[in-house]
Order: sequence, then structure tokens, then C-alpha cells
Amino acid sequence: QVQLVESGGGLVQPGGSLRLSCEVSGRTLDYTGIGWFRQAPGKEREEVGCITTGDGSAYYATAVEDRFSISRDFSKNTAFLHMTNLNPEDTAVYYCAGITPGYVCWGYEYQYWGQGIQVTVSS
Repeated sequence: QVQLVESGGGLVQPGGSLRLSCEVSGRTLDYTGIGWFRQAPGKEREEVGCITTGDGSAYYATAVEDRFSISRDFSKNTAFLHMTNLNPEDTAVYYCAGITPGYVCWGYEYQYWGQGIQVTVSS
């Protein structure tokens, strides 16, 4: 059974940084592409970034491409979403998701989802 568990969310001030973690079990990261999504109140869920297996190509939404980045620690089977220069519009529940095989990610259907974690940007 594949499980994804997010951690690292919370309250951060505008301009601050936060790192979300996505620990994967039941599937290795070298076979699983990872996507990060978010859903703000009253809005549809949107994909903010993803990373493929193989060459690790990463893709980001325009709104975050200069501020967010995705990395992976294969020894821990964990992916990370590094978020910098956060603003209140980044407030949302963030989800990580897995896709196998993972040589494509952006815009594709993900088979596995985490439970989501709240990120609140506020002074």
C-alpha cells in the first residue's frame, strides 16, 4: 500500500520561508514522480509543482516558479517543497501526490495522495 504523509506546515509571516516534507512508503521515489498541489478556501485545487523520475525534471506554476522548488532525499524516500518569500495568497492546504511511472508529471493524473497540510501566511 502506497502512502504519502506531509509534514512541516504551519503559520509563517509574509516574506518568510517554509519547507514541506512528503514521506513516501510502499513505493520508491526513484519510480515515483511527485507533485505538489494546493487548495485555498473557495478555490479549486491547483498544481504548484512536480518533479519526474529519471532526470528529475521539475515544473512549476507561474505564480510560484521564482519562489518554490522541489527536492528529494532518496535515502529517506522523501520529497520536499521549499517555499520562500511567502505571501498571504499562498495560504492553502498543500498536498503531495505520487504518480507511477514517474517520467511525466505536470498535468497528469496522480494515483496516490497525502492527507494535506495547512500553510497559513499571515502577520
